[in-house]
Amino acid sequence: MKSYMQKKETVERKWYVIDATDIPLGRLASRAAHVLRGKHKATYTPHIDCGDNVIIINCEKVKLTGNKEEKKMYYNHSMYPGGLRERTAKVMRERYPEEMVERAVKGMLPHNRLGRQMYKKLFVYAGGEHPHMAQKPEVMEVK
Repeated sequence: MKSYMQKKETVERKWYVIDATDIPLGRLASRAAHVLRGKHKATYTPHIDCGDNVIIINCEKVKLTGNKEEKKMYYNHSMYPGGLRERTAKVMRERYPEEMVERAVKGMLPHNRLGRQMYKKLFVYAGGEHPHMAQKPEVMEVK
């Protein structure tokens, strides 16, 4: 019996929308990364981008458990001396809620060309509205 290898020309992509309200950040990110990679499909092929498009709405209402609001830090460096910028999760949620969710999902994707290709299929919005209604996205429940 031969194993099935999907070709990139035969990939069928669906659109899914996830409401992030009161869902833990890590659980949301791992589910989104799972769908972006295509691991939820029977036709999953590791070396092909066979995943679906994911829209995440209400990311400002994502849940952080424990005392991550004050303890979890996000770092950026400008590559100049003294250019380290630190922000807590609370500041990130207030000012940059989309970036907080995007970083969590991106960290769970492969760190290579294929992962960058998969990341382009992620769309994150702070509010409850998104401009992708024409694609008729299906609602995905994250438990």
